[in-house]
Amino acid sequence: MYIERFLEKKIEKYLNSPEIIAIFGPRQVGKTTLLKEIYKKVRNPIFLTFEDIELKTLFEEDIKSFIKLYIEPFQTIFIDEFQYAKTGGKNLKFIYDTTQNKKIFISGSSTMELSINAIKYLAGRIFVFNLYSFSFGEFLNYKDKNLYNLIINSENFSSIIIEKTNKYLNEYIIYGGYPRVVLAKDELEKKEVLKNLLNIYLLRDIKDVAGIVDEVKMYKLLKALSLQIGNVVVYNELANTVGINSNKLKEYLDILEKVFLIKKITPFFTNKRLEIVKNPKVYFYDLGLRNIVINNFLPLENRGDSGALLENFVFRELVEKDLKYYRTKNGAEVDFILNDIIPIEVKSNLSDFKISKSYQYFLENYNPPKAYLLNLNKFGKKRFKEHEVLFWPLFLLIKGEEML
Repeated sequence: MYIERFLEKKIEKYLNSPEIIAIFGPRQVGKTTLLKEIYKKVRNPIFLTFEDIELKTLFEEDIKSFIKLYIEPFQTIFIDEFQYAKTGGKNLKFIYDTTQNKKIFISGSSTMELSINAIKYLAGRIFVFNLYSFSFGEFLNYKDKNLYNLIINSENFSSIIIEKTNKYLNEYIIYGGYPRVVLAKDELEKKEVLKNLLNIYLLRDIKDVAGIVDEVKMYKLLKALSLQIGNVVVYNELANTVGINSNKLKEYLDILEKVFLIKKITPFFTNKRLEIVKNPKVYFYDLGLRNIVINNFLPLENRGDSGALLENFVFRELVEKDLKYYRTKNGAEVDFILNDIIPIEVKSNLSDFKISKSYQYFLENYNPPKAYLLNLNKFGKKRFKEHEVLFWPLFLLIKGEEML
């Protein structure tokens, strides 16, 4: 079953451009399904996969015959699981440079091989897109298209609409946005799918692709990261918890990032003496996977980590943006700084329109043009000196650029 992906419309703008289209992303998020949907809309296509060992071997060892059989007779060429080709980038460049009027699409589940074997050869010849598990907008568009359209096209919402939308938000934050999870018929099936997905990451991507033998330590690292969403990573402490040294820890973190499990965000600073400048925060691309790691699927209102979950939700909705965090050595902090200037604070329980002292400190020192305090149900605005802070429900992030 195909569920509409917003990336499809972006890619359609480039169907007639000469550049290769590359779609990267985690396993099981629907890259193959998306390619097959695009396949229906183009002329004279062929769909290939490098999970076919014979086909991949021909590509690697006899590229001219590969071109004769699979490139020259077709107008549009789709190659799925491209990361398996050892000489992928070099041979793809050869195809691009020696054939005329061909449109090529590739997809892959890990940036490790793709970044090394493809992109470095294809500068100026490739457009790269990332496909993740569903954003909340995609999730809501599938679950309740009328509600999604109402939110996108309206500016004010009744408490009934806010409550209705937050029920979907709660489901999304607890179980995440993997297509197979979203399609599962009940909570038990959702948990089973998530468990299998985690095993795929640990046993296939991390162990086989990255060459990590000790998946036990990798799992311990994942669990430790799951329990400290939104906290600044202290390398020595985290390394001791996992039982590895700091250099190995950084290597593991890089691998988890390259297989699209986590993402590190770095601090925003202008004063090295007063502000944190090095250590990152870590967030998960999908909260369902995070929750299966710690085996906690309680609803938001019954959780002690609801604030961290909502903060991670904001990260996921803004994952394609320039996102940093802010913290001084004296403890003043703002959850996110967007585009190096716009502060975004996230609150789970907001009883009034209060602006924290940390937030006030940032406003006074950086004079941002906009400022947001995101929460579950409060609409409004409040002035702090010459600054106006907007209090908006979290679900409005589905409006994207229009909101921010």
